[in-house]
Amino acid sequence: MIAVAIDGPAGAGKSTISRTLAGKLGFIYVDTGALYRALGLKFSRLGYDTTLDCDIEDVLKGTKIDICFIDGSQHVMLDGEDVSGDIRTPEASMMASAVSAKPPVRAFLLEMQRDLARRNNVIMDGRDIGTVVLPDAKIKIFLTATPEIRAERRYKELIEKGMGVKYDDILADVIKRDYNDSHREIAPLKPAPDSVIADTSELTFDESVQLLYNIVLEKMD
Repeated sequence: MIAVAIDGPAGAGKSTISRTLAGKLGFIYVDTGALYRALGLKFSRLGYDTTLDCDIEDVLKGTKIDICFIDGSQHVMLDGEDVSGDIRTPEASMMASAVSAKPPVRAFLLEMQRDLARRNNVIMDGRDIGTVVLPDAKIKIFLTATPEIRAERRYKELIEKGMGVKYDDILADVIKRDYNDSHREIAPLKPAPDSVIADTSELTFDESVQLLYNIVLEKMD
């Protein structure tokens, strides 16, 4: 089995690029960030904020997360409910960052992610795929772009969905999450030593996909 680990900061386009790349390669796409977003949504629905002042392990005991693929698209199920749309809000992003810093949460999801890679050719994206989840992955890519570009892309995406958001608020969230993700004690965001850095700040979406496609083909030779 071949595993492609794609890491990078929030808003770098990992999900959309990785999903398209997986389609071109005939691999299964695994959006690990969606798993953390789903858990963040669970805690949020229970009334907790990013301080997570609660018994985390007790909440996890009563939580079931599944990934299913419908027409090649990944859907995330939280306690039997499809929450694929609910987890794509700025609030869900901040909660995902908060829960991902907690060791019990990371342990809860780690084996699920590794099992998927053992059984399939996968494109797996997240914050620590190449450094922690799949350290032996054949191909590792660190996908990034400037905070301003990432905020602009996210702003346009949310506006197209009819959400009333402000660019300055999105940029502030991106910068805050970058800091949180790179400074957390457990599995901080950073490129794996053997990863290829792919900066898409000046690239279109199609150009970004082609860049990663070329990297994967080169590494597979």
